[in-house]
Amino acid sequence: MTSLTIEQKRVDIYPSAKPGSPVIYLNTFSNAVNSVYKNLMALGCPDFCLVAVSELKWDHDMTPWYMGPISKHDTPCTGGADDYLKLLLDEIMPEAEALLPGAPAWRGLAGYSLAGLFALYALYQTDVFARAASMSGSFWFEGIMEYVCSHEMKRKPDCLYFSLGDKESSTDNPILNVV
Repeated sequence: MTSLTIEQKRVDIYPSAKPGSPVIYLNTFSNAVNSVYKNLMALGCPDFCLVAVSELKWDHDMTPWYMGPISKHDTPCTGGADDYLKLLLDEIMPEAEALLPGAPAWRGLAGYSLAGLFALYALYQTDVFARAASMSGSFWFEGIMEYVCSHEMKRKPDCLYFSLGDKESSTDNPILNVV
């Protein structure tokens, strides 16, 4: 594993054992990266490269536009996804892929919660990802369903994985319970 810092983002690169393996970009929390990778290896996943980006400004980097706080103790989402995607495409990906054993077979994008929302949103902004995974994606985010229904993805992904949590629908928060 190699770690880089690019514009205050931590980038952990787990190269594959063989050239030409797929690369998955995972937006996550830094304390989760090692356990995610170890669990995937323990499950016997096919060989792949993992590039985990952390130390994100979660409510900014992962959100496509401004949305006010969803509760009285929450902070607003400030809509920096386009800027973060540009950083990912223009700086993080080239530096990370220069450290991999050959060009990737394909690229995937994955994330949990707001990072799952970002993974979906990114497919509407760029064609570089052949696959995406949105785990418990924040599809309660104001305007995202209207956006998805009124725009086209830049590339039809080979595979798209979604999972939803089971607690949002039972919450008293009217924003979250639409999930």
